[in-house]
Amino acid sequence: MAGLRELFSTLSGPPERAWPDGAQHHGARVLLLLSLAFITYLFFPVAVVPDFPQLERGMVVNEDIIAEIPFQVPKPEPELQREREAAAGAVAPIFRYDSLAADTMRARVERLLGRVDSAFSGDLAEDAREQHLRTTLTAYSLPVTPDVLELLRPRMNRTALRRSLIMTVNSDMRAGVAAGADLEQNPSPQVRIVRNGTDQLVAQDQVMTGQRLRELSIRNLPMDAPAGLGEFQRLVILSLFVPTLRFDRAATESVREGARRAVPTVEEEFVAGERVIFSHERLQDDDVVRLRAYQTALSEEGRLEPERNRWLRVVGMLLLNLLVLLIIGFLLYLYRRPVYESLRAVLLLSFLFLTVVAAAAVLGGTQSPAVLVPIALPALVTAVLWDGRLALTFALVIAILITMQAPYGELSPRILLIAGGAAAALSVRVMRRRAHGLILGVVIALAYTGVAIAVGLLLSWEPSVIASSALLGSANGIACALITMGLMPVFEAWTGITTDQTLLELSDLNGPLLKRLSLEASGTYAHSINVANLAEAAARAIDANPLLTRVGAYYHDIGKMAAPQFFVENQPRGRNPHDRLDPEVSASIVRNHVLEGMKMADQAKLPDVVKRFIPEHHGTQIIGFFHEEAMQRNGSGEELDVADFSYPGPLPRSKETAILMLADSVESATKVLDEHTPEKIRDLVERIVGAKLERGQLDEAPLTLQDLARIKQQFVVVLSGMYHHRLDYPSTVGVGRETAPAKPGT
Repeated sequence: MAGLRELFSTLSGPPERAWPDGAQHHGARVLLLLSLAFITYLFFPVAVVPDFPQLERGMVVNEDIIAEIPFQVPKPEPELQREREAAAGAVAPIFRYDSLAADTMRARVERLLGRVDSAFSGDLAEDAREQHLRTTLTAYSLPVTPDVLELLRPRMNRTALRRSLIMTVNSDMRAGVAAGADLEQNPSPQVRIVRNGTDQLVAQDQVMTGQRLRELSIRNLPMDAPAGLGEFQRLVILSLFVPTLRFDRAATESVREGARRAVPTVEEEFVAGERVIFSHERLQDDDVVRLRAYQTALSEEGRLEPERNRWLRVVGMLLLNLLVLLIIGFLLYLYRRPVYESLRAVLLLSFLFLTVVAAAAVLGGTQSPAVLVPIALPALVTAVLWDGRLALTFALVIAILITMQAPYGELSPRILLIAGGAAAALSVRVMRRRAHGLILGVVIALAYTGVAIAVGLLLSWEPSVIASSALLGSANGIACALITMGLMPVFEAWTGITTDQTLLELSDLNGPLLKRLSLEASGTYAHSINVANLAEAAARAIDANPLLTRVGAYYHDIGKMAAPQFFVENQPRGRNPHDRLDPEVSASIVRNHVLEGMKMADQAKLPDVVKRFIPEHHGTQIIGFFHEEAMQRNGSGEELDVADFSYPGPLPRSKETAILMLADSVESATKVLDEHTPEKIRDLVERIVGAKLERGQLDEAPLTLQDLARIKQQFVVVLSGMYHHRLDYPSTVGVGRETAPAKPGT
């Protein structure tokens, strides 16, 4: 296991040595590319017919196509299935007469009525008689009510009931009665009844059912019988009913299967010399089907290529797949090196590629519309995680590769796939939150709709075909967008990338950590907001990530919540707990807010890209005020350890964290200026930025001198706006705002 982790680590970052690290690093990616090309071939073997004209509906051929050999045009699979099911449905269900069923039901009737009679015979007490009768009726699921008990008490009622039931069994039951459920599941208008070795077709509505038997049984009761006796008789028949016509499911299904097999699988037959396609006429769907059948027949006869050339075509297809995939491979290597070096990123791109290719293979095998290929999925994921340019290239490569394959070699699939992938790659810019995933789907749906209309008009599609393509494409686009947004947290966790959508969620000032900061350290909270505004403007000026910079500024000082009263922005006027502490202790408390901030960030599960702002915005700067105070108090002449008065670092290693370092210092220092004129603000900004450069705090940041000039310019503009001149109102109008003096470095 440790060896696998070490290998994965070697393959994930830039190689330290050319051999063997470099060979393993690049070899793994080359092997992955070869595997993708081979798997694509497995999904899409070489076309049945090479170099045969690819024609589709709406195109026009210049000359007649005459059949060189006889061939058959098979029926489309959906049509063949419909005809087979229709043939099976027309088969009359088989019912077999069961001569023992009537005897069985008569025996049940005799048993029930015998038990009822026994309740009224002998010297049973009234309570015992009633209990015996209740037990008997309950055992047969018959109602036990006072009316029923009174109805069965007279012997003449029981005798009439017995005679009627026996007549019903001996006459109607022996004529043949089927269960209603067996007839309902067989919609055929006729029923085949097998009785005593003879078959007879009978209209289904002429077959007696259990329900009709219950209704007709009333005629066997005497005219003067109580009304309730007929209803009780129907309930008895319902409880004891045994059909004398039994549905023979196995025999029926066997006959139906024969009917399915008897359906012709051929739509048309052509003989040699017969015209297959007429020239100078637009091709219809039937023409395209005939042409494909003719292509297949020619290939099977060996008229188009010798068998020995097949392996050459296999090699050619594999090579072509590889060459197309090399486009994305070289793009990553030359222009997206961080993506290329991240094994997780490369594996994710490979997974997305295989997902779309597999879906395309399944859809092609079932002759489903090409508009259902989910090409928007990899484009959306790539655009959200990295950028739209990479996503656009990735989507185009997938579209090219798929439309090189046999099921998608026509014009319309190529245009639809390119449009869907391009729309997905470019639409991510309209999304600001995960909840906007539906908007992405709508944008892709509009693209599919527009392309379906354009291609439909070009190829003379029927309006129903255009509408169907637009509807299916819209559903595909919306589904891909929702799936992408739903799985994006998984993709972020796998690649370690924090997307703008996550940053937007973290920028919510009502989030738990920021809400707590506003309540426990309100001064630090206000300082963070001001720094965020300042840093975001500077980041936008030099094409850094302004959203990341703002979010990093929000969280950069959360560690101050561990001891907010020790930082000047949170102290009431005239109170400073550092006055009672040694400078070494004060420096330790101030420095410790970085460590506490990292702990809080880990507990809140902030992304690594945001956590970096906490230690890097201070770098390794010296906490100057307490260092100077300690030197003044040091009477022994011993040299102080500068590390005790310095932040732990590291130095800023990105544009965004470097901007925050400068903005944090500039915003704090600007508050103590006597006058906030643009000139004084500019001088202050120049001094602070120059000091950071001189002390090497920006040595590891990828900032140019031009970047620093633009940053300083933005600082001056924003700070001048924040501290613009206000009118001096009389004291009776409002209370003036005073600023308490602060100790530098706190």
